[in-house]
Amino acid sequence: MVHFVGAGPGAPDLLTLRGAKLLGEAGCIIYAGSLVNPALLEMAPEGCPIYNSAEMTLEQVLDTIRAAEADGRDTVRLHTGDPCVYGAIREQMDALDAAGIPWDDTPGVSSFCGAAAALGAEYTLPGVSQSVIITRLAGRTPVPEKESLASMASHGASMVLFLSSGMLPQVQEELLKGDYTPDTPAAIVYKATWPEEKIVRCTVGTLAAKGAEAGIRKTALVLVGSFLGQGGYERSKLYDPSFTTEYREASL
Repeated sequence: MVHFVGAGPGAPDLLTLRGAKLLGEAGCIIYAGSLVNPALLEMAPEGCPIYNSAEMTLEQVLDTIRAAEADGRDTVRLHTGDPCVYGAIREQMDALDAAGIPWDDTPGVSSFCGAAAALGAEYTLPGVSQSVIITRLAGRTPVPEKESLASMASHGASMVLFLSSGMLPQVQEELLKGDYTPDTPAAIVYKATWPEEKIVRCTVGTLAAKGAEAGIRKTALVLVGSFLGQGGYERSKLYDPSFTTEYREASL
């Protein structure tokens, strides 16, 4: 059996209870070494073999899983954040299905949630934005043409950019081709929830300069949108005394 487990954004205590239980019972662990906090590996049983998938190909990962299966050992495939976002899990799941190896998936706290928590931000502010775009800038690996960053930026919605902090000048240029202006609030969050977390607040127009000044080139998210501004949002209807809900009659 293979257990895909979302490791969360970094802090070990943000791993889910289910994920911690699976990690503590693992017969084999394959973890995303470039991003997963190594402190999580301290939960592994004594003697459990641990492999760093950053140094492996998909074929090597699958061979390691097959060997564990042959020995009757369950594998925990430990991915950063929640593996449904840039986790490359579908190709693994399809290969396991083809090999007749059962699997399950335990979600984790995504780093885009960890970054918002670090900033004290709400992506979906009433009257400001009710949509969140999670995307990345095309680099060594492409994105579909219709999902170019400039195209996504045309919506002006709350946006989170993964895998793009090493290309901030290009990010800034593409964002300004959309609905964002140089004064649109932005932020760079390096290693959200880790002890070395770093927050850089800026605007779209100062994004590249502020990132360079802070020395941030990887392992960071870029957040963009008016949700990062001060005020300007509407009160939520959910707790408005003049608004009737299924559970409460309006009192004003």
